[in-house]
Amino acid sequence: MTSISPGEADYTIKPDQQKRLDDFYQMLLVEADHFLGYPCTREFDYRPLYRFLGLPMNNVGDPYIPSRYHLNSHEFEREVVDFFAHLTHVRKDEVWGYVTNGGTEGNMYGIYLARELYPKGLVYYSEATHYSVPKILRMVDSRNIMIKSQSKGEIDYQDLAETIRIHRDVPAIIFANIGTTMTGAVDDLRRIKQIMRDLAIKNYYIHCDAALSGMILPFVDNAQPSDFSGGADSIAISGHKMVGSPIPCGIVLAKKTNVERVACAVEYISTLDTTVSGSRNAITPLFLWYAIQTRQYSGFRKIIGHCLEVADYAISSLKAAGVSAWRNRHSITVVFPKQHEDVLSRWQIAVHGDIAHIVTMPHVKKSHINRFVADILAAKQNKSTVCA
Repeated sequence: MTSISPGEADYTIKPDQQKRLDDFYQMLLVEADHFLGYPCTREFDYRPLYRFLGLPMNNVGDPYIPSRYHLNSHEFEREVVDFFAHLTHVRKDEVWGYVTNGGTEGNMYGIYLARELYPKGLVYYSEATHYSVPKILRMVDSRNIMIKSQSKGEIDYQDLAETIRIHRDVPAIIFANIGTTMTGAVDDLRRIKQIMRDLAIKNYYIHCDAALSGMILPFVDNAQPSDFSGGADSIAISGHKMVGSPIPCGIVLAKKTNVERVACAVEYISTLDTTVSGSRNAITPLFLWYAIQTRQYSGFRKIIGHCLEVADYAISSLKAAGVSAWRNRHSITVVFPKQHEDVLSRWQIAVHGDIAHIVTMPHVKKSHINRFVADILAAKQNKSTVCA
């Protein structure tokens, strides 16, 4: 049997399978034009980076330490971390970070660091916290208590204080939401730290889940304290949400002194293992770096301004259609009562109980809002016709 070298192999796809791919792509284009319910943007263009997909790149290990695996984008990853360090008001020499596979990994890393610092610590999180957090807490077998939330999603500070008071002898690990999943509510770090002072709690750790709002609050005036300047010990921000990426990704930042507690040397790759995963995506740091270079701070500020403007337009349009709608301060998550299932499905709307929301990401235009509201009115009309 004659052997075939990789360079001679025929990688041509069969015509029927090519048609399958073409049909799938056209379907996605249609669905992408009706994408309002989840915080991901389709406003990005990384075609100048496609050539890197032809290489087996891997960001294994600590991005700040050389390894024997040279096909990496660590240099660009470090610049991405520096950019987010600036946004979150921390000196570059005081923080460590890396590009994750998404917000869940970033939150896991924050809880992991907190547990290493306080092995007997008790994690407090609100009922409005992202669904992945209870899963993370089960995975790391961490003691935890769920705290009540206020009506618009912010943590109930009285319940938090009373619960911590009962467990004053145990280090407190606070999981703070900087923009809750359903309503975009921001937990007040100043009030949380005041609770610690009032209860004389010396040993505590605050991790911030800033998946979406971590790329909103740095670009608005009079933003709520929500980063290292407000008392955070670690922060997770998503990359595929406001920045945009075809591959889910995120950034986790943590105080360098805490990260040094978990670092361990790995001879196989000749570097430190300081991340959650071993092999890591080396393409997403390039995407984020490219977005930062092409948009700069001023570009992101303009984008955020557009998103907030469309959010207000959505609220006024929904109210004009007889639908009660609102948003939290500096949030682009527009909340309203759950609508007809056909509308929810067509526009891919997230729901929780009796409420639903749309998220006015950069790709959402006023024309999308007009069509969405028109569908709501049409569904109401059809319902009233059937009932008649």
